[in-house]
Amino acid sequence: MARLSKKQKEARAKIDSKTVYSVKDASSLVIDVTTTKFDASVDLAIRLGVDPKKANQMVRGVVTLPHGTGKTLRVLALVTPDKEAEAKEAGADFIGLDEYLQKIKDGWTDVDVIVTMPSVMGKLGPLGRVLGPRGLMPNPKTGTVTMDIKKAVSDVKGGKIDFKVDKNGIIHASIGKVSFEPKKIEENANELLKTIQKLKPTTIKGTYIKSISMSSTMSPGIGIETNMA
Repeated sequence: MARLSKKQKEARAKIDSKTVYSVKDASSLVIDVTTTKFDASVDLAIRLGVDPKKANQMVRGVVTLPHGTGKTLRVLALVTPDKEAEAKEAGADFIGLDEYLQKIKDGWTDVDVIVTMPSVMGKLGPLGRVLGPRGLMPNPKTGTVTMDIKKAVSDVKGGKIDFKVDKNGIIHASIGKVSFEPKKIEENANELLKTIQKLKPTTIKGTYIKSISMSSTMSPGIGIETNMA
């Protein structure tokens, strides 16, 4: 096991491992225990009492964080010519169709989100092996396959994120940066937790939200009360 640095030991000392904190307190504490020199991301890990192998217990959704994620996302709009102006107005970083399909086929994936139209999805199918593993394949459920390209691009640029429970029953999501005010981290966290609570599968009989942990890049995890969710 790697030895902890002096700063890491000091950070761990500020967190009572036997205490579960409120979202408000955790949002302040996560800033206090962050020792990185860069603007670290603040993340939530929510362990759910679901079985992801069962289709009726798969928890997936989208949420627009009130204060965004603090990240500048690069958006590719794969659209027909009549939608290009709409995508440009909304702030898409890359706009086009056939030329970008060829670039992706050749291995280019230097974007964070791809937005497209229903009529274009047929052309994207063969690129699933490239886009799928990178989480870049557009999906109607996340609002990235739509005729309202302007709204889709604006939502992504404005802080909309999509999340999905992993094979271990955990949802991981970035909800901001340590440069945010604690209040903004708190409000972003509450918005995500509220959305996850609304997505509770009807087949779940036991505890739905088992644990919540907040951390920043390389910081210790901070346990959060689950009864608020």
